[in-house]
Amino acid sequence: MAMKIRLARGGSKKRPFYRIVAADSRMPRDGRFIEKLGTYNPLLPKDSEERVKMDMERIQYWLDQGAQPTDRIARMLEAAGSRDKAERNNPNKGTPGKKAQERAEEKAAKAAEAAAAPAEEAAAEE
Repeated sequence: MAMKIRLARGGSKKRPFYRIVAADSRMPRDGRFIEKLGTYNPLLPKDSEERVKMDMERIQYWLDQGAQPTDRIARMLEAAGSRDKAERNNPNKGTPGKKAQERAEEKAAKAAEAAAAPAEEAAAEE
């Protein structure tokens, strides 16, 4: 059985609340699960202790049994310090969009013209 540690959404419309659960990967996201391992409330401030609650002993048990954490749960475990930080690669994140690149090119061209103008004036005075 392919086990996952993942989030199961609860709460009402526009007010999400998640349970951290161990479930068979073939079950629906909010469907049947084997064990509830904690909660996650994204509406609370990031520094709140109530935002993420996890039963670390049970999570470690399921990880030892071969359960795979989802991406979001893996990040939560890294933040809690029970997992090593994974190297992530997002090459498109740092590159600005087309319009931002055009604005940067225009700004660089204006700066080059402004730098060239005082140099020409200094040469004309001599």
